[in-house]
Amino acid sequence: MALTAKPCCSPTRLLGRLGTVMLLVIPLTLSFFTFEDSAQAKRKRAPSREPDLKILAVTFSHDPYVPGTSPLDLAVEIQLPQDLDGATILEVSSLISSPSKRSVRFLAERKSIETLTGADGAVPSAVEKDPSENPTPHRIAVTLQWDGTDQTKQLVGQGRYHYEVRAKLLAVGENGPRTHMIAWPKRGSLEVKAQIPDGGGTGSANPSGGS
Repeated sequence: MALTAKPCCSPTRLLGRLGTVMLLVIPLTLSFFTFEDSAQAKRKRAPSREPDLKILAVTFSHDPYVPGTSPLDLAVEIQLPQDLDGATILEVSSLISSPSKRSVRFLAERKSIETLTGADGAVPSAVEKDPSENPTPHRIAVTLQWDGTDQTKQLVGQGRYHYEVRAKLLAVGENGPRTHMIAWPKRGSLEVKAQIPDGGGTGSANPSGGS
């Protein structure tokens, strides 16, 4: 008795399977090219423009600093935008942390812009202005004070601590203050030393090397 081989599947069934495979492959291919186009667009995107609100400098009253002797003043020099566009409050904050992040402290201060610049919007005479810039931007100084303690209210240990200073303008609306403009943060480090028994070695005032 002769045996005849049967085809595994009919041409119609084979075309149907090929169609199913194509329906799966085509969307994956389109997704790949869409992802590539999106990635290339992000790489070609121009760098962000720095906001008109700027943190110019951060200066410490003591560097190195010895906790427990006296508070540490962080003087933050801010450049305000020419057009405040309804903003009436300046908030300046700083996060101070140890390299291990076990000791952290958050400082913040909110000031009325009218109080800082005067009722007529003029910069107080005590604040220096750069004569080479026209029109002259408003430059003000806000001081944050750290008592040398961490989040548990304990004096921090010695080491090099990192800080990140931020500033933002707030406009008061019907639902309270809302963020209007945020400056680029300024980061740097501060050396903290252990307290000497006789109370010496607090260091002298020195600007910090923020970036």
